[in-house]
Amino acid sequence: MDLQSLLEKRRTYRKFDESKPISAEDREAILQAVQTASSGMNRQSLRFISVESQEKVSRVFDLTHWAASLPADQGQPKPGERPVYFVAVCAHEKSSPFVDVDKGLAISNMTLAAMDRGIGSCIIGNFNHKKMQELLDIGEGYTCNLVVAFGYPTITSTIKEVAAGEDLSYYLDDDGQYIVPKLKIEDLVRRV
Repeated sequence: MDLQSLLEKRRTYRKFDESKPISAEDREAILQAVQTASSGMNRQSLRFISVESQEKVSRVFDLTHWAASLPADQGQPKPGERPVYFVAVCAHEKSSPFVDVDKGLAISNMTLAAMDRGIGSCIIGNFNHKKMQELLDIGEGYTCNLVVAFGYPTITSTIKEVAAGEDLSYYLDDDGQYIVPKLKIEDLVRRV
């Protein structure tokens, strides 16, 4: 798949085939993508927790809340639709001032590597942070404020180009597929 097609296909997915596990080889490729991510001042202050056991995956899922723009019955994955793998993104309290940029770069690498293998993802910041810290035994001095869910998508997620001023909320179409409005390039970029 060419890069532009991969970028367009790598969307947020919230319904997965829970019966289809991600292979150890594919998990390793997703994690390897973290190592190649750029890092502000090359500090590499992020740490990642690969949640691989299905018991832990289930417990992490139970702490998460999905798709704030949709009604709960449409956004929260139901049994059979849940992710099969999570990666927690942890930052040290003494991280560089660029730590949020680093998170974005690392997550982008992971989700692109996953989609290149047909694996969808969802970045989640809405979860019970205290319980997640305890469940994953996140080390002293580190906090986790993002987890990335992975699985094989059972839906599509399509970009719809819209003009400035139009509603940017994602939604489900009549077939239950995700539509993600994106501003036109001329509304995003000012050329000088």
